[in-house]
Amino acid sequence: MFDIILHQPEIPNNTGNIGRTCIATGCRLHLVHPLGFDTSEKACRRAGLDYWPRLGVIEHADWSSYEQGDGREARTWCFTTKATRAVWDADFRIGDHMIFGRETAGLPDPILETHRERLVTFPMHPSERSLNLATAVCAAIYEGMRQCVHRGDTSLDASGRLILPEA
Repeated sequence: MFDIILHQPEIPNNTGNIGRTCIATGCRLHLVHPLGFDTSEKACRRAGLDYWPRLGVIEHADWSSYEQGDGREARTWCFTTKATRAVWDADFRIGDHMIFGRETAGLPDPILETHRERLVTFPMHPSERSLNLATAVCAAIYEGMRQCVHRGDTSLDASGRLILPEA
């Protein structure tokens, strides 16, 4: 459905929740190093992430590796509290890359500058600084899915399950 890119995530529980959301929605998960946690098979087993092997996480050594590889031709959206465009004003398409920053710092300015035409935010109360990363990713995926279903790019079956487009 979408590619979810986490730039230097720091909190393993957030990444685990995001991974579960990706499996449930047919999205691919990319992790851009350095990470604030271990993703070895042993660490994932210990954390109870029995679904992790099915996720097929794509890890990138750094931002440049992502940009020169999977991100080279991608249509990207950067999620940031520094944006003025609301998430529902974006035009999400199947195959888009949704990029999220670290829990403590968000996306670095050079990445935001590169993608300034595709910065989006979640409107929230002015006294709050941000949403939890896993919550933001989930909301973004489902808004993108809503748009794709509404536009007819994909559909739901009789039981309300998403019919994923053929790759």
